[in-house]
Amino acid sequence: MATKSAPSQRMLRTGELIRHALAEMILRGEAGDPELDKLVPSIAEVQVSPDLKIATAFVRSLLIGKEQQALEALNRNRKFMRGLLAKKMAMKFVPEIRFRIDTSLDYAGKIDEILRKPEVRQDLDKDD
Repeated sequence: MATKSAPSQRMLRTGELIRHALAEMILRGEAGDPELDKLVPSIAEVQVSPDLKIATAFVRSLLIGKEQQALEALNRNRKFMRGLLAKKMAMKFVPEIRFRIDTSLDYAGKIDEILRKPEVRQDLDKDD
C-alpha cells in the first residue's frame, strides 16, 4: 500500500506562486472571458504534482451556486491562461493547469454539523 507523502517545499512554493498569478489574472480580467468577470471565481489553493508538470487549482465562485459555471469558464480558458502564466512566471516549464471545485468549506461545514449533534456533544462534554 503506497502512502501519500507530504508535499515538498518546492511543490508548495510553486503552487502558491501559481495561485497568486491566477488570482491576479482573474482579478484584472486578463483571461479575456467576460463570463469569468461576472462569475467572480476565487482560487483557494493550487496543488502541484511532485514532478511539477500538473497544477490543480481549487476554485470557488463568490456567487453562491455558480461554482460549476465558473469551473466550465476556467476550463475553457485554461490553455490561454497557461500561456499568460508562462509570461508572468520565471519557470523553465509551466505546468498544465487543471481546475476543480473547492469542497473544503463544505467538508468543514459537515464536520461542524456533526460536532453540534446532541449525542456527539454529550460525548465531547464527558471529556471535560
